[in-house]
Amino acid sequence: MTNDIFIDTSGFYAFLIQGDSTHEEAESILFGAKKQKRRFVTTDYILDETATLLKARGFGHLLPNFFTTLEQSQACRIEWTDSDRFFSTQAFFLKHADQDWSFTDCLSFQVMKQLKISDALTKDAHFKSAGFRPMLK
Repeated sequence: MTNDIFIDTSGFYAFLIQGDSTHEEAESILFGAKKQKRRFVTTDYILDETATLLKARGFGHLLPNFFTTLEQSQACRIEWTDSDRFFSTQAFFLKHADQDWSFTDCLSFQVMKQLKISDALTKDAHFKSAGFRPMLK
């Protein structure tokens, strides 16, 4: 397994929104990871979900800085979805139709598996049921 941390939508939200119940925990994990020289990984689908969530909950004003910070970040890598990754995720999604995982969850799981990442900055229990370690309680 790598030392990288996957950041899910709920992880970004917890870090950005001070009123979130896990804000302090997310901050602590992110700043601690910096000291430990751990890098972060996310996907374009997670960024889409995060932007949509922030806008829907009245935090759209945070988006310009959010996107600029990510574009310039050396600590967070964005994994982009090409057609091969999309169709691989589609097959995984259909194979696990008995789970209540979203397509974005399945893409995240596929990327984490491919990159050998076990830790996820998330409070989404789906990550645990898929065999990963959610870092937020």
